[in-house]
Amino acid sequence: MKRIKIVHLYPKELNLYGDIGNVICLYYRLIKRGIPAEIENVGIGDRLGEFDILVIGGGQDREMNIISNDLKRKSEMLSYCVNCGKTVFAVCAGFQLLGRNYIDSNGREVKLSSAIDFYTKAGEKRMIGNIVYNSPFGKIIGFENHSGKTYLSKKYKPLGKVIRGYGNNGEDGNEGILYKNTIATYAHGAVLPKNPALADEIIKRALKKDSLLELDDSIENSCHNKLINLFS
Repeated sequence: MKRIKIVHLYPKELNLYGDIGNVICLYYRLIKRGIPAEIENVGIGDRLGEFDILVIGGGQDREMNIISNDLKRKSEMLSYCVNCGKTVFAVCAGFQLLGRNYIDSNGREVKLSSAIDFYTKAGEKRMIGNIVYNSPFGKIIGFENHSGKTYLSKKYKPLGKVIRGYGNNGEDGNEGILYKNTIATYAHGAVLPKNPALADEIIKRALKKDSLLELDDSIENSCHNKLINLFS
């Protein structure tokens, strides 16, 4: 059986709110199903090579500035992977860096990977708190904390519609993006352990399967449902 490689991009810099938990969750759910898996950390100066699942976590402006020069070197490969349908999961700053650019509070443009044609600009209000949104994979619960406001063009679909919280920009009700096999969200948590259906959707896309061996998610689903009821 093929070994599934999970690549964690910028694990030191982009790990806000323990986003490494998303990597561990995917690894755990693969191993519990008897599917061989490995985790490879790709940091500044490392080559972004082959992977089955790429995970990019969140960070603040300081961390984005730290990785900015290295991101330029990885942008072409990252754009190729996203647009050829490789499985990518990104959170918050990881979501933002998939776009064209970031416009800061002084109007300065910071060029990003341009893997997907959207942009983010600095907002005056920090959007922070629990978020609940509808997605094609059920209701998702997480925690958002961002001042960047992301705007998708009409040719792209959001991952979901906000029930509670702010989402991409606090204006249009959109949350995240679902483009080919790239799934991105502003939800931390780590978000995947709280939302096993979303974790399994990422795995199914990586394996190119419509179904997976069922796991006992009674504890995870109980937590998920209680949080949905609490914050909806």
